[in-house]
Amino acid sequence: MSRHYTSRLDIENGCVDLTHGGGGRAMAQLIDELFVAALANPLLEQMNDQASFPVTAGRMVMATDSHVVTPLFFPGGDIGSLAVHGTVNDVAMSGARPLYLAAGFILEEGFPLADLARVVASMAEASREAGVPVVTGDTKVVERGKADGLFITTTGVGIIPDGVEISGDRARPGDRILVNGMLGDHGVAIMASRENLDFGTPVVSDSAALHGLVAAMLGSGVELHCLRDPTRGGLAATLNELAQQSGVGMLIDEAALPVREGVRACCEFLGLDPLNVANEGKLVAIGPPDAAERLLAAMRAHPLGRHAAMVGSVIEDDHNFVQMDTAFGGRRMVDWLSGEQLPRIC
Repeated sequence: MSRHYTSRLDIENGCVDLTHGGGGRAMAQLIDELFVAALANPLLEQMNDQASFPVTAGRMVMATDSHVVTPLFFPGGDIGSLAVHGTVNDVAMSGARPLYLAAGFILEEGFPLADLARVVASMAEASREAGVPVVTGDTKVVERGKADGLFITTTGVGIIPDGVEISGDRARPGDRILVNGMLGDHGVAIMASRENLDFGTPVVSDSAALHGLVAAMLGSGVELHCLRDPTRGGLAATLNELAQQSGVGMLIDEAALPVREGVRACCEFLGLDPLNVANEGKLVAIGPPDAAERLLAAMRAHPLGRHAAMVGSVIEDDHNFVQMDTAFGGRRMVDWLSGEQLPRIC
C-alpha cells in the first residue's frame, strides 16, 4: 500500500542520496514512487520482505545473475531489460517455464533519478513482455564513487515440466549443435557504443527473453540434450564448457556460423574473434542427429529463431577439445578466451 508524503520525488532533476538507502522515509518514498509504481503487480504490492506464491507439478529451478554493464544504455537495450532477459534465459536453459523474478539494486550516491526511472521502466516493460513479474527486491545506496552508478542482481525461479531432462552433461557423440541466430551482436553493440565506433551498418544488442523459443523447441517433440546461452565468452566458451561437462569433443563449421557483416567488420577492425563475443538473445541447442532438421525448423518458425543454423556436431574426443573447420579448408582449435576480451559487458 502506498504511503502519503508531503511532496513527490523530483525524478526529472533529483539524484540518489544516502538517505535513499537509510531505511527511513526517503527510502520508502523511492521504493513506492519509482520501483513499485513501475513494476506493479499483486505480489510486489504486498510489500513484504519476501514473496509467497503457489507452484505447479514439476521440478523447481532457480538462477541468479549480477549485471554491471557499461554503458548502462546501449543500442537495443539497457541494464534494466538486460537484467530481466539474462535471468529469464538462465532459468529457461533448463527447459523450465520462468515464473517470478527478484531484483536487488546497488545505487551510487549522486546517480540521477531520471536515469534510474528510465532503467526501472525498461525493466518493467521487459518483465511484462516476458510474462515474468518482479515480485520482491531490495535497494542499497553506497557512497559516491563506490558503484559506478548502478548494479542490478536478479534471481529467477521456474518450473521444469515432468519428462524434460536438459543438462550440460548430456551431449553425446553424433549429436548436432544449433544456434538460434546471428552471433556477437550484443558485445559489438556495447563496444561500438562505448567507443563511439561507426561501421556503416548499425549493430544493436540481441538482448531478448528466450523462454518462448525454448517452449516452441520443446513443443516440437525433439528430445533436447543441452541448452546454454552463450553470454560472456561467447560461443567458444559455451562449447568448451559443454564439452568438458559431457566428456566429448565439438566440431563446428565456420561457413555455417551466422555472423552479421557489421559484427564481422567490427571484430576484424578491433582484432576480436566473433566466437568470443558475448550474446544476450542467443542459445546453443544440442540434440540427437535424427531430429536435428525438425528442431531447426521449429526454431526458424519462431521470431527469435528466424536465422537459426546447424553449426556442427558432437564428436568423440578424450581431450574434450572444440575444433572448427575453417572457410579456408583447414582445422583449428577453438579455445577458451584468454583474459577478458570485452570488460563490463553484461
